[in-house]
Amino acid sequence: MKRREQLDQLREMELDELKEQADSLKESLFRLKFRKSLGVGEVVTDIRREKKTLARVYTLIRQREAEAKVESAEA
Repeated sequence: MKRREQLDQLREMELDELKEQADSLKESLFRLKFRKSLGVGEVVTDIRREKKTLARVYTLIRQREAEAKVESAEA
């Protein structure tokens, strides 16, 4: 999946969905790191990709939480 498509897909998600996505990415990252420690296959690029995706998800979560805080302060 291309980065632009991935970003569009992540932006369409709700806050709860983003948090679930972050949890699944953390689990996937753990598994990849474990595979790397066992020396099974080339997983370095997969680890980098998962880390970057997780960072994008965390950024979107923070943005949504900040927007919610501003909206609640205005109300």
